[in-house]
Amino acid sequence: MTSTAADRAREAVETVYRTESRRVLATLIRLLGDFEIAEEALHDAFIAAVEQWQNEGVPDNPRAWLVSAGRFKAIDKIRRRVRFDASLKEIAHHLDEAAPEPDDEGVEDDQLRLIFTCCHPALPSDAQIALTLREVCGLTTEEIARAFLSAAPALAQRIVRAKAKIRDARIPYEVPSREQLPERLDSVLRVVYLVYNEGYSASSGAALTRQDLSGEAIRLGRLLLQLLPESEVMGLLGLMLLNESRRAARATPAGELILLDEQDRSLWNREQIEEGTTLVERAFRSGQIGVYALQAAITAVHAQAREAAATDWAEIVGLYDLLLRVDPSPVIELNRAVAVAMRDGPRAGLGLVDGILSRGELADYHLAHAARADLCRRLGQKDEARGSYLRALSLTRQEPERRFLERRLAELKA
Repeated sequence: MTSTAADRAREAVETVYRTESRRVLATLIRLLGDFEIAEEALHDAFIAAVEQWQNEGVPDNPRAWLVSAGRFKAIDKIRRRVRFDASLKEIAHHLDEAAPEPDDEGVEDDQLRLIFTCCHPALPSDAQIALTLREVCGLTTEEIARAFLSAAPALAQRIVRAKAKIRDARIPYEVPSREQLPERLDSVLRVVYLVYNEGYSASSGAALTRQDLSGEAIRLGRLLLQLLPESEVMGLLGLMLLNESRRAARATPAGELILLDEQDRSLWNREQIEEGTTLVERAFRSGQIGVYALQAAITAVHAQAREAAATDWAEIVGLYDLLLRVDPSPVIELNRAVAVAMRDGPRAGLGLVDGILSRGELADYHLAHAARADLCRRLGQKDEARGSYLRALSLTRQEPERRFLERRLAELKA
C-alpha cells in the first residue's frame, strides 16, 4: 500500500465524517437503542474505515458501510460484555432482533426521527434543544452553550441527564403520530432554527458560516414541511431560505464580513428568494401567523429591495412591532431598535438600545454592544463608540467578526 493510497483513504474518511457522521450516528441510535453504545459504534466504524478502505477502496455507499460496520462491532462488544454485566442482556436481546421497518408515517429519515426523540415532552425544553444540537448536528458543548448564552458545564449536565432520561423512561426512537405532532412541533422548529443559525453565523472559529449545518437545517425543514405543512413550518423554511439566499454576498473571497447594506445584491440567490417569499405568502394566507412567519416576512422585505436605500424600514418596524407582541424578547427588541434607527435616525435607535442594555439582559451579547457602537459612530460620539466596540470585541469568538470590529476601531482612531 503506497502512502498516496493511504492518504487518499484518509481524506475519503475525513470527508465522509464531515458529511455523513451525524446521519450514521442517528441510524445507529435507532438500531442500537442507546446513545452511548451508538457513539462508541460510530467511533469503531470510522476506525475500521481508515484501516479497510486503504486496501479495499471506498465503498459505493459509505454511509451504509459505516452503519453496518458500527452495528456489527456493537453487537460483538455487547455479546462479550453481557456475561459480566446483566444490565446488557436486554440490549443484547434487542440487537439480535431484526432491524425495525420504516414507520407507518413514511418518514424514513433517521435524523428527523432522532430529533423528535430528543424533543420528547418528558425532557425539559432546554435539554431537548441542547441534546439535539449535540447528537444530531455534532455541535460541541461550548458551541451550544454560546447559542444558549449559558455556561458550558451546566449545559453538559443537561445533556447527560437528558440521555439518562431517554434510556430510563424508554422513550422510543420514532416520529410521533399525526395526533401527537402539533404539541411536539414547537421544540423541533426551535431546534432546527438554532442549527440553521449556527450554520448561517458560526458562534466561534475561523469561518463566518458553516454551510454544512445551514444546509442540514434546510433539509430537515423540507422534511418537516412534507410531514406537517403548517404555517410555522412554512415560515421557518421560508426564513432559512431567505437568509441563505445572501450567503454568497456575506463575505469577501478572503472571508471578511460584509454588512447587509454593503452587499452586492446581484449575488443574492433569486431562486431561494422566490421560494422563501412564496412560503411566507402561504403562511400569511393561512391566517395563523407565528414567530417564524413574521421573521421571514421581515427578511422578505430586505430581499425585495434591489439596493439598501430602497429598503422599506417603516414596514420592517411594523413587522417587529407584531413580532414583539407574539414573542417578546430582548433580542427581537434590539433588532427593532436597529430598524427604528434606520427609519428615524441613529439617535432614536441609540435611546432604545441604551434602554435595553440598562436592564442587563443583553450585557454579554456582543451584537448589542456592536449595534450601540455603530449608532454612536454614526452620531460622531467616538469615545462612546470605541468603548462599545471594545466590549463587543471582548465578547465575540468568531474570527471574521473580530477582524471587522478591529477594523472599525482602527477607523475611529484614524
